[in-house]
Amino acid sequence: MKKFTKITLVLMLVFALALTGCTQKESAEDSGKPKVYTTIYPVYEFTKMIAGDKADVELLIPTGQSLHDWEPGQNDMLKLEKADMLVYNGVGLEYWLDDITSALDNKDLVKVDTSKNLDLIELDHDHDHEHEHEHEDEDHEHENHNHDNHNHEANEHNHEADSHNHDNHNKQAENHEHEHEHHHHHHGKYDPHVWLDPKNAIIQLRNICDAFVAQDPENKDFYEANFEASKEKLEELDSLYRTELAGLKNSTIVVSHEAYGYLCKEYGLQQKGIQGIFEESEPDSKTIAEIIDLVKNENISTIFTEELIDTKVADSISSQTGAKTEYLNPLEGLSQEEVDNNMDYFSIMKSNLEKLVGALK
Repeated sequence: MKKFTKITLVLMLVFALALTGCTQKESAEDSGKPKVYTTIYPVYEFTKMIAGDKADVELLIPTGQSLHDWEPGQNDMLKLEKADMLVYNGVGLEYWLDDITSALDNKDLVKVDTSKNLDLIELDHDHDHEHEHEHEDEDHEHENHNHDNHNHEANEHNHEADSHNHDNHNKQAENHEHEHEHHHHHHGKYDPHVWLDPKNAIIQLRNICDAFVAQDPENKDFYEANFEASKEKLEELDSLYRTELAGLKNSTIVVSHEAYGYLCKEYGLQQKGIQGIFEESEPDSKTIAEIIDLVKNENISTIFTEELIDTKVADSISSQTGAKTEYLNPLEGLSQEEVDNNMDYFSIMKSNLEKLVGALK
Protein backbone atom coordinates (compact mmCIF):
# COMPACT_ATOMS: atom_id res chain seq x y z
CA MET A 1 0.00 0.00 0.00
CA LYS A 2 1.19 3.51 -0.70
CA LYS A 3 0.86 6.36 1.73
CA PHE A 4 -1.18 9.22 0.34
CA THR A 5 0.19 12.76 0.38
CA LYS A 6 -1.80 15.92 -0.25
CA ILE A 7 0.06 16.50 -3.55
CA THR A 8 -0.71 12.96 -4.72
CA LEU A 9 -4.38 13.32 -3.80
CA VAL A 10 -4.75 16.65 -5.55
CA LEU A 11 -3.09 15.32 -8.71
CA MET A 12 -5.34 12.25 -8.63
CA LEU A 13 -8.40 14.43 -8.34
CA VAL A 14 -7.38 16.89 -11.04
CA PHE A 15 -6.55 14.09 -13.44
CA ALA A 16 -9.85 12.33 -12.76
CA LEU A 17 -11.84 15.50 -13.31
CA ALA A 18 -9.92 16.28 -16.48
CA LEU A 19 -10.78 12.86 -17.88
CA THR A 20 -14.48 13.37 -17.38
CA GLY A 21 -14.72 17.11 -18.00
CA CYS A 22 -17.41 17.29 -15.37
CA THR A 23 -17.35 18.74 -11.85
CA GLN A 24 -21.04 18.97 -10.98
CA LYS A 25 -22.94 16.53 -8.82
CA GLU A 26 -24.99 13.99 -10.71
CA SER A 27 -27.72 13.36 -8.16
CA ALA A 28 -30.03 16.10 -9.41
CA GLU A 29 -29.24 15.38 -13.06
CA ASP A 30 -29.94 11.65 -12.84
CA SER A 31 -32.45 10.33 -10.32
CA GLY A 32 -32.98 13.50 -8.35
CA LYS A 33 -32.04 11.54 -5.21
CA PRO A 34 -29.06 12.23 -2.94
CA LYS A 35 -25.93 10.29 -3.91
CA VAL A 36 -24.58 8.32 -0.96
CA TYR A 37 -21.36 6.32 -0.97
CA THR A 38 -20.42 3.80 1.68
CA THR A 39 -17.12 2.11 2.47
CA ILE A 40 -17.45 -1.49 3.67
CA TYR A 41 -20.30 -3.93 3.04
CA PRO A 42 -22.03 -3.86 6.47
CA VAL A 43 -22.19 -0.07 6.36
CA TYR A 44 -23.58 -0.28 2.83
CA GLU A 45 -26.35 -2.62 3.91
CA PHE A 46 -27.18 -0.63 7.05
CA THR A 47 -27.40 2.53 4.96
CA LYS A 48 -29.71 0.84 2.47
CA MET A 49 -31.95 -0.25 5.34
CA ILE A 50 -32.41 3.35 6.44
CA ALA A 51 -32.40 5.15 3.07
CA GLY A 52 -34.86 2.87 1.30
CA ASP A 53 -35.82 4.53 -2.00
CA LYS A 54 -34.96 8.05 -0.81
CA ALA A 55 -31.29 7.92 -1.88
CA ASP A 56 -28.96 6.24 -4.36
CA VAL A 57 -26.59 4.21 -2.18
CA GLU A 58 -23.41 2.66 -3.59
CA LEU A 59 -20.46 0.72 -2.21
CA LEU A 60 -16.96 2.03 -2.86
CA ILE A 61 -15.00 -1.19 -2.25
CA PRO A 62 -15.63 -3.67 -5.12
CA THR A 63 -17.23 -7.07 -4.62
CA GLY A 64 -14.66 -9.76 -3.81
CA GLN A 65 -12.03 -7.24 -2.71
CA SER A 66 -10.53 -7.49 0.78
CA LEU A 67 -10.91 -4.15 2.54
CA HIS A 68 -7.37 -4.48 3.92
CA ASP A 69 -5.97 -4.56 0.37
CA TRP A 70 -8.10 -1.73 -1.02
CA GLU A 71 -7.33 1.96 -1.25
CA PRO A 72 -9.22 4.67 -3.16
CA GLY A 73 -8.14 5.61 -6.67
CA GLN A 74 -8.91 8.39 -9.11
CA ASN A 75 -12.41 7.15 -9.92
CA ASP A 76 -13.24 6.97 -6.23
CA MET A 77 -12.04 10.54 -5.76
CA LEU A 78 -14.31 11.61 -8.59
CA LYS A 79 -17.28 9.79 -7.07
CA LEU A 80 -16.79 11.53 -3.75
CA GLU A 81 -16.42 14.88 -5.51
CA LYS A 82 -20.00 14.43 -6.74
CA ALA A 83 -21.43 12.78 -3.62
CA ASP A 84 -23.87 14.17 -1.07
CA MET A 85 -22.93 11.81 1.76
CA LEU A 86 -20.17 9.36 2.71
CA VAL A 87 -21.07 6.76 5.33
CA TYR A 88 -18.16 4.88 6.89
CA ASN A 89 -17.43 2.41 9.65
CA GLY A 90 -14.96 4.52 11.63
CA VAL A 91 -12.67 3.30 14.42
CA GLY A 92 -9.72 4.01 12.13
CA LEU A 93 -10.68 1.30 9.64
CA GLU A 94 -10.80 3.76 6.73
CA TYR A 95 -7.29 5.04 7.43
CA TRP A 96 -7.28 7.04 4.18
CA LEU A 97 -10.48 8.98 4.84
CA ASP A 98 -9.19 12.27 6.26
CA ASP A 99 -6.51 12.68 3.61
CA ILE A 100 -8.90 11.87 0.79
CA THR A 101 -11.82 14.05 1.87
CA SER A 102 -9.62 17.03 2.77
CA ALA A 103 -8.33 17.06 -0.82
CA LEU A 104 -11.84 17.32 -2.28
CA ASP A 105 -13.41 20.52 -3.55
CA ASN A 106 -16.73 19.08 -2.39
CA LYS A 107 -16.91 20.81 0.99
CA ASP A 108 -20.65 20.00 1.27
CA LEU A 109 -19.97 16.27 1.57
CA VAL A 110 -21.65 14.95 4.72
CA LYS A 111 -19.44 12.40 6.50
CA VAL A 112 -21.21 9.91 8.77
CA ASP A 113 -19.14 7.96 11.31
CA THR A 114 -21.25 4.94 12.25
CA SER A 115 -19.04 4.04 15.23
CA LYS A 116 -20.20 7.06 17.25
CA ASN A 117 -21.38 6.10 20.79
CA LEU A 118 -20.09 2.51 20.56
CA ASP A 119 -18.30 0.81 23.45
CA LEU A 120 -15.02 -0.05 21.69
CA ILE A 121 -12.52 -2.81 22.42
CA GLU A 122 -9.02 -1.44 22.89
CA LEU A 123 -6.30 -3.30 21.02
CA ASP A 124 -3.33 -5.03 22.59
CA HIS A 125 -0.76 -3.96 20.02
CA ASP A 126 2.07 -5.71 21.87
CA HIS A 127 0.28 -9.03 21.44
CA ASP A 128 -0.97 -8.33 17.94
CA HIS A 129 2.45 -7.44 16.57
CA GLU A 130 4.76 -9.51 18.79
CA HIS A 131 5.94 -11.56 15.82
CA GLU A 132 6.59 -8.38 13.82
CA HIS A 133 9.03 -7.19 16.47
CA GLU A 134 10.82 -10.54 16.25
CA HIS A 135 11.18 -10.11 12.50
CA GLU A 136 12.37 -6.54 13.02
CA ASP A 137 15.06 -7.80 15.41
CA GLU A 138 16.20 -10.29 12.80
CA ASP A 139 16.31 -7.54 10.18
CA HIS A 140 18.24 -5.29 12.56
CA GLU A 141 20.85 -8.00 13.15
CA HIS A 142 21.11 -8.56 9.43
CA GLU A 143 21.57 -4.83 8.85
CA ASN A 144 24.26 -4.68 11.54
CA HIS A 145 26.07 -7.58 9.90
CA ASN A 146 25.88 -5.86 6.53
CA HIS A 147 27.01 -2.61 8.11
CA ASP A 148 30.13 -4.30 9.53
CA ASN A 149 30.92 -5.75 6.14
CA HIS A 150 30.32 -2.37 4.59
CA ASN A 151 32.78 -0.71 6.98
CA HIS A 152 35.41 -3.35 6.23
CA GLU A 153 34.97 -2.97 2.48
CA ALA A 154 34.87 0.81 2.71
CA ASN A 155 38.56 0.88 3.67
CA GLU A 156 39.35 -0.48 0.23
CA HIS A 157 37.46 2.26 -1.62
CA ASN A 158 38.12 5.95 -2.16
CA HIS A 159 36.25 8.79 -0.51
CA GLU A 160 33.91 9.26 -3.47
CA ALA A 161 32.74 5.64 -3.31
CA ASP A 162 32.28 5.94 0.44
CA SER A 163 30.06 8.99 -0.02
CA HIS A 164 28.04 7.24 -2.70
CA ASN A 165 27.49 4.17 -0.51
CA HIS A 166 26.64 6.36 2.46
CA ASP A 167 23.98 8.17 0.43
CA ASN A 168 22.51 4.86 -0.72
CA HIS A 169 22.47 3.59 2.85
CA ASN A 170 20.64 6.71 3.99
CA LYS A 171 18.10 6.38 1.19
CA GLN A 172 17.55 2.72 2.04
CA ALA A 173 17.07 3.62 5.70
CA GLU A 174 14.58 6.34 4.77
CA ASN A 175 12.66 3.93 2.53
CA HIS A 176 12.61 1.30 5.27
CA GLU A 177 11.35 3.85 7.78
CA HIS A 178 8.68 5.04 5.36
CA GLU A 179 7.51 1.49 4.63
CA HIS A 180 7.45 0.66 8.33
CA GLU A 181 5.51 3.84 9.11
CA HIS A 182 2.95 3.12 6.42
CA HIS A 183 2.62 -0.53 7.40
CA HIS A 184 1.27 0.60 10.75
CA HIS A 185 -0.39 3.77 9.50
CA HIS A 186 -3.92 2.43 9.55
CA HIS A 187 -3.69 0.45 12.77
CA GLY A 188 -5.90 2.37 15.16
CA LYS A 189 -6.28 2.10 18.89
CA TYR A 190 -9.45 0.00 18.81
CA ASP A 191 -10.81 -3.13 17.15
CA PRO A 192 -12.84 -1.87 14.14
CA HIS A 193 -14.99 -5.00 13.56
CA VAL A 194 -17.93 -3.56 15.47
CA TRP A 195 -20.71 -4.73 13.13
CA LEU A 196 -20.42 -8.40 14.12
CA ASP A 197 -22.31 -7.68 17.34
CA PRO A 198 -25.97 -7.05 16.43
CA LYS A 199 -26.29 -4.61 19.33
CA ASN A 200 -23.50 -2.53 17.80
CA ALA A 201 -25.24 -2.75 14.44
CA ILE A 202 -28.31 -1.14 16.01
CA ILE A 203 -26.20 1.81 17.19
CA GLN A 204 -24.65 2.11 13.73
CA LEU A 205 -28.15 2.17 12.24
CA ARG A 206 -29.15 4.87 14.73
CA ASN A 207 -26.20 7.03 13.64
CA ILE A 208 -27.12 6.60 9.98
CA CYS A 209 -30.77 7.36 10.63
CA ASP A 210 -29.89 10.54 12.52
CA ALA A 211 -27.73 11.69 9.61
CA PHE A 212 -30.52 11.17 7.08
CA VAL A 213 -33.06 12.91 9.29
CA ALA A 214 -30.70 15.87 9.70
CA GLN A 215 -30.27 16.19 5.94
CA ASP A 216 -33.87 15.41 4.99
CA PRO A 217 -36.16 16.28 7.92
CA GLU A 218 -39.29 16.17 5.75
CA ASN A 219 -38.89 12.38 5.54
CA LYS A 220 -38.08 11.85 9.21
CA ASP A 221 -41.00 9.46 9.79
CA PHE A 222 -39.88 7.32 6.84
CA TYR A 223 -36.31 6.97 8.15
CA GLU A 224 -37.44 6.36 11.70
CA ALA A 225 -39.84 3.62 10.57
CA ASN A 226 -37.04 1.93 8.65
CA PHE A 227 -34.81 2.15 11.69
CA GLU A 228 -37.43 0.55 13.96
CA ALA A 229 -38.07 -2.30 11.51
CA SER A 230 -34.35 -3.05 11.13
CA LYS A 231 -33.76 -2.71 14.86
CA GLU A 232 -36.41 -5.36 15.51
CA LYS A 233 -34.69 -7.79 13.12
CA LEU A 234 -31.32 -7.16 14.77
CA GLU A 235 -32.80 -7.73 18.23
CA GLU A 236 -34.20 -11.06 17.00
CA LEU A 237 -30.75 -11.96 15.64
CA ASP A 238 -29.16 -11.07 18.98
CA SER A 239 -31.67 -13.23 20.82
CA LEU A 240 -30.99 -16.13 18.44
CA TYR A 241 -27.24 -15.89 19.02
CA ARG A 242 -27.70 -15.68 22.77
CA THR A 243 -29.94 -18.75 22.85
CA GLU A 244 -27.95 -20.93 20.46
CA LEU A 245 -24.53 -20.18 21.98
CA ALA A 246 -25.58 -20.66 25.59
CA GLY A 247 -24.39 -23.79 27.39
CA LEU A 248 -22.22 -25.23 24.62
CA LYS A 249 -19.44 -27.66 25.50
CA ASN A 250 -16.63 -25.40 24.27
CA SER A 251 -16.19 -21.64 24.08
CA THR A 252 -12.89 -21.14 22.18
CA ILE A 253 -12.74 -20.61 18.43
CA VAL A 254 -9.60 -20.58 16.28
CA VAL A 255 -9.94 -18.04 13.49
CA SER A 256 -7.85 -16.87 10.56
CA HIS A 257 -7.73 -13.32 11.91
CA GLU A 258 -9.11 -11.82 15.08
CA ALA A 259 -12.17 -10.12 13.65
CA TYR A 260 -14.64 -11.56 16.16
CA GLY A 261 -13.78 -9.70 19.35
CA TYR A 262 -17.14 -7.94 19.71
CA LEU A 263 -19.10 -11.08 18.90
CA CYS A 264 -17.06 -13.12 21.39
CA LYS A 265 -17.37 -10.48 24.11
CA GLU A 266 -21.14 -10.30 23.73
CA TYR A 267 -21.78 -14.06 23.74
CA GLY A 268 -19.13 -15.41 26.10
CA LEU A 269 -16.67 -16.83 23.57
CA GLN A 270 -12.90 -16.54 23.19
CA GLN A 271 -11.00 -16.28 19.93
CA LYS A 272 -7.47 -17.33 19.08
CA GLY A 273 -6.26 -15.79 15.86
CA ILE A 274 -3.74 -17.18 13.40
CA GLN A 275 -3.33 -13.55 12.36
CA GLY A 276 -4.02 -10.52 14.48
CA ILE A 277 -6.74 -7.89 14.11
CA PHE A 278 -5.32 -6.86 10.74
CA GLU A 279 -4.84 -9.51 8.05
CA GLU A 280 -1.44 -8.37 6.83
CA SER A 281 0.31 -9.35 10.09
CA GLU A 282 1.65 -12.82 9.30
CA PRO A 283 1.97 -15.28 12.22
CA ASP A 284 5.37 -16.32 13.53
CA SER A 285 6.39 -19.88 14.35
CA LYS A 286 5.69 -19.36 18.06
CA THR A 287 2.09 -18.35 17.39
CA ILE A 288 1.53 -21.28 15.05
CA ALA A 289 2.96 -23.72 17.62
CA GLU A 290 0.70 -22.27 20.33
CA ILE A 291 -2.35 -22.70 18.11
CA ILE A 292 -1.43 -26.29 17.26
CA ASP A 293 -1.08 -27.09 20.98
CA LEU A 294 -4.38 -25.33 21.73
CA VAL A 295 -6.24 -27.28 19.05
CA LYS A 296 -4.84 -30.59 20.27
CA ASN A 297 -5.20 -29.97 24.00
CA GLU A 298 -8.75 -28.59 23.84
CA ASN A 299 -9.99 -30.95 21.12
CA ILE A 300 -10.95 -28.08 18.84
CA SER A 301 -12.65 -29.52 15.79
CA THR A 302 -12.64 -26.56 13.41
CA ILE A 303 -10.20 -23.94 12.15
CA PHE A 304 -12.23 -21.00 10.86
CA THR A 305 -10.81 -19.20 7.86
CA GLU A 306 -12.15 -16.73 5.28
CA GLU A 307 -12.84 -16.78 1.58
CA LEU A 308 -11.07 -13.51 0.76
CA ILE A 309 -7.69 -14.29 2.38
CA ASP A 310 -4.87 -16.82 1.96
CA THR A 311 -5.64 -20.07 3.81
CA LYS A 312 -2.25 -21.79 3.58
CA VAL A 313 -1.37 -21.40 7.29
CA ALA A 314 -4.83 -22.56 8.39
CA ASP A 315 -4.55 -25.54 6.04
CA SER A 316 -1.15 -26.40 7.52
CA ILE A 317 -2.50 -26.29 11.08
CA SER A 318 -5.44 -28.42 9.96
CA SER A 319 -3.14 -31.07 8.48
CA GLN A 320 -1.07 -31.20 11.67
CA THR A 321 -4.01 -31.44 14.07
CA GLY A 322 -6.79 -33.20 12.20
CA ALA A 323 -9.14 -30.25 12.69
CA LYS A 324 -11.21 -29.34 9.64
CA THR A 325 -11.20 -25.92 8.04
CA GLU A 326 -14.41 -24.02 7.42
CA TYR A 327 -15.28 -20.52 6.26
CA LEU A 328 -16.57 -18.04 8.82
CA ASN A 329 -17.55 -14.75 7.27
CA PRO A 330 -16.44 -11.54 9.04
CA LEU A 331 -18.72 -9.60 6.67
CA GLU A 332 -15.96 -7.22 5.64
CA GLY A 333 -17.07 -7.83 2.07
CA LEU A 334 -19.09 -10.29 0.01
CA SER A 335 -17.81 -12.63 -2.66
CA GLN A 336 -19.44 -12.60 -6.08
CA GLU A 337 -21.04 -15.96 -5.32
CA GLU A 338 -22.66 -14.55 -2.17
CA VAL A 339 -23.95 -11.60 -4.15
CA ASP A 340 -25.34 -13.92 -6.83
CA ASN A 341 -27.06 -15.97 -4.14
CA ASN A 342 -28.68 -12.85 -2.64
CA MET A 343 -26.88 -13.26 0.66
CA ASP A 344 -27.06 -10.34 3.09
CA TYR A 345 -26.04 -9.37 6.62
CA PHE A 346 -28.78 -11.43 8.27
CA SER A 347 -28.40 -14.60 6.21
CA ILE A 348 -24.61 -14.59 6.63
CA MET A 349 -24.83 -13.91 10.37
CA LYS A 350 -27.23 -16.86 10.71
CA SER A 351 -24.93 -19.06 8.63
CA ASN A 352 -22.02 -18.05 10.87
CA LEU A 353 -24.09 -18.96 13.93
CA GLU A 354 -24.81 -22.45 12.59
CA LYS A 355 -21.09 -23.00 11.98
CA LEU A 356 -20.14 -21.73 15.43
CA VAL A 357 -22.67 -24.00 17.14
CA GLY A 358 -21.44 -26.98 15.09
CA ALA A 359 -17.83 -26.31 16.07
CA LEU A 360 -18.47 -25.70 19.78
CA LYS A 361 -21.03 -28.34 20.70
